[in-house]
Amino acid sequence: MAETDPEANRFSARASRYARVGANVGGVAARMAGAKLFGGKGGEAPSNAAALAQALGGLKGPIMKVAQLLATVPDLLPPEYAAELQKLQADAPPMGAAFVKRRMMAELGADWQSRFGSFDLKPAAAASLGQVHRATSRDGASLACKLQYPDMQSAVEADLKQLELAFALHRRMNAWLDTSEIKKEIGARVREELDYTREAKHAALYGAVLKDIEAVRVPAVHGDLSTKRLLTLGWLEGARILGFAEAPIEIRNRIAQAMFKAWWHPFSRAAVIHGDPHLGNYTVFSEGGEAQGINLLDYGCVRIFHPRFVGGVVDLYRGLLEDDRERVVHAYEVWGFKKLTNETIDILNIWARFIYGPLLEDRVRTVADGVKPGEYGRRQAFQVHQALKERGPVTVPQEFVFMDRAAVGLGAVFLHLRSELNYHRLFEAEIERFSLEALSERQGAALDAAGLLRPA
Repeated sequence: MAETDPEANRFSARASRYARVGANVGGVAARMAGAKLFGGKGGEAPSNAAALAQALGGLKGPIMKVAQLLATVPDLLPPEYAAELQKLQADAPPMGAAFVKRRMMAELGADWQSRFGSFDLKPAAAASLGQVHRATSRDGASLACKLQYPDMQSAVEADLKQLELAFALHRRMNAWLDTSEIKKEIGARVREELDYTREAKHAALYGAVLKDIEAVRVPAVHGDLSTKRLLTLGWLEGARILGFAEAPIEIRNRIAQAMFKAWWHPFSRAAVIHGDPHLGNYTVFSEGGEAQGINLLDYGCVRIFHPRFVGGVVDLYRGLLEDDRERVVHAYEVWGFKKLTNETIDILNIWARFIYGPLLEDRVRTVADGVKPGEYGRRQAFQVHQALKERGPVTVPQEFVFMDRAAVGLGAVFLHLRSELNYHRLFEAEIERFSLEALSERQGAALDAAGLLRPA
């Protein structure tokens, strides 16, 4: 049966969204540009930042996700803007029961209800691109059904068009940072999140790569109950990570170590990262009344790298550890940084030593002493900003964007947990006997099994 959503595929609806996003963002952009051109003071930044957050907050859907993505890249936005955008929540209004029935019929056919043991028409969670419903299979297994909102393709394209405006303004005011590759990467990842068939393959990939890691659970994929806009996974019971912020240190360390494994093990074994550090994408599972590990829930924002990129990560780590500048430079070049000078390398090393800091010291420590989760990376990003203003410009390579973002998000989780681990030894265990040949072979087998293409 065809969709009956009154806005679906209507030009007027898409045009209206373009106008609303453009007017809201453009109005704030004009204020920012005016202040800059006519000698506005730095003190105006907080009010402009609040105005931008308010403008975006009046819209639902993908623009919220884009705004949150921008806010989690520490070296992209001034602190005032990042702080305001991080307050935004993906609060698209949930679809009502009657509409959910129509959407499910469109995805699975008129007899869709007979394919489930039960299906709760009230969503368990709502996000920017879709909502999650609890259900059971015909044999009683607990399920999580993620159903995409209608006409998201048009909404995403409308919102990404306005992202062009934001980046154009950024380039005009901050010519020392070329954001063209950042824009390209954000657009690619947000578009990928629309394809639930791809997300199902991501989940299958993670299930295979993490199958021997008992501390990390990946939901089973129910392909017979999934489509491009409906993803059905096994439901994993768990509690919010922040609910353990005051737990005994051994519990917090156990959760943090599971998070480390969930992130670094797939990266070192298949050159893939879970690129969304949102705390809602993880829950903690318990056995015998005690927390044992984490559930990894969402696979929309997954980044698959060429093995050489992982080689660059290892080279930079070894170069910093052994004070081997030639190896450090090689790593930056592998990642795609161009026209490197000694000054630019020194500037990039400020950020690299911060990100790699916990991995370089062979001792039990916090991920960043005396730093609050929301401030993680801000001071170093400011130092890099100031230095690049004098020495730039620099183009941030496309592949680097989500690696950087995910690493910062992971560090923030460790800060929330106040975990104390020997991150150096954990990392060494992941890259032990590392070779590009072995990684390429493992990645190829894993991607082929999941039905995913190898990166060029």
